[in-house]
Amino acid sequence: APGRTCLFGDHQDYLGLPVIACAIDRYINLTAEQNDTKTFVINMIDINEIRTIDIDASFEVLEPRDYFGSSLRVLRRYGCIPTVGYDITITGDIPINSGTSSSSALLMAWIRFLIKAFGVDNKVTPEFLSKIGYESEVLEHGEPGGMMDHFSIGVGNIVYINTKNPFSYKVIGTELKGLITGVSGVPKETIGLIGELKGNALIAIEIVKNNFPTFDLNASDIDDINRYKNCLPDRLIPYFEAALKNYHYTKLALKEFENPVLDLKKIGKLMNDHHAVLRDLLKITVPRIDNMINAALRAGAYGAKIVGSGGGGSIVVIAEPENENRVIEAILNAGAMEAYLVNVDPGVRIIQNIEI
Repeated sequence: APGRTCLFGDHQDYLGLPVIACAIDRYINLTAEQNDTKTFVINMIDINEIRTIDIDASFEVLEPRDYFGSSLRVLRRYGCIPTVGYDITITGDIPINSGTSSSSALLMAWIRFLIKAFGVDNKVTPEFLSKIGYESEVLEHGEPGGMMDHFSIGVGNIVYINTKNPFSYKVIGTELKGLITGVSGVPKETIGLIGELKGNALIAIEIVKNNFPTFDLNASDIDDINRYKNCLPDRLIPYFEAALKNYHYTKLALKEFENPVLDLKKIGKLMNDHHAVLRDLLKITVPRIDNMINAALRAGAYGAKIVGSGGGGSIVVIAEPENENRVIEAILNAGAMEAYLVNVDPGVRIIQNIEI
């Protein structure tokens, strides 16, 4: 299962607003061999941890962030019933706690394995896999996140995700040249930060709707900021402004991705505009992230932004392909733990008899 990077729409999917994201060619690899113990023996090599799960465990009570358990519980509802045990080895090269979805990739690899091993009542499609991931990670645990990670990894490619009900998605590309990931080495903060930002944004939107009943966030445009913000207390204005601006930049980016030839300069400019909102209004960056982004732009990158929940993690950069190495070197010199070129990936999949 690949990692993912968010190109446009951070802190938007839990508001019912669209996201543009893509799977990238960094992976969680799960290999499994049947055993006769009636248990899943899960060896997570990269974190030096082994977990044993009885195949009949029902997980009526879930521990926080136990996605192995929650996905088993969810899949049982869809007719996926474990009948034999497996020895499982998990390795990967997605940096942990970096904003590129190592935990969701692990979950999606686990789900794909369980369905392959034990079957399911439903037709196995990328959308179904993504839905199971979202149910297992977000709904079962009552977490504040959205569905971007699961649909990016489950569907793969560059995907436009319309998170408003009725939900929809479409693949808008299979390749994006000059795509770079920079890993800060500063652990991101997920649950608490998303919960705070989501809560404030929803309060702000609700106040606006109470004062202006015809206001529709999904039909809003950037000019609505000045039209409606005066009804908000000062502390909530940035969250309302951020929602409308990020939505605006995502809509403009979608138009660019729908062109037959991508204009990397225009996409990069929109990426910079999006990052300014995340930095100045939602204030989710940290000094090392800012230094990495500034260094990338000084080295000639067209655009750069923080990825994910914030408080650390990674950046995504778009550069002219001929300038990639210079940009990567600049990011590393600015304090990044890692920086590397990434390619768009087709999504979670099974490879028989793989050697890792």
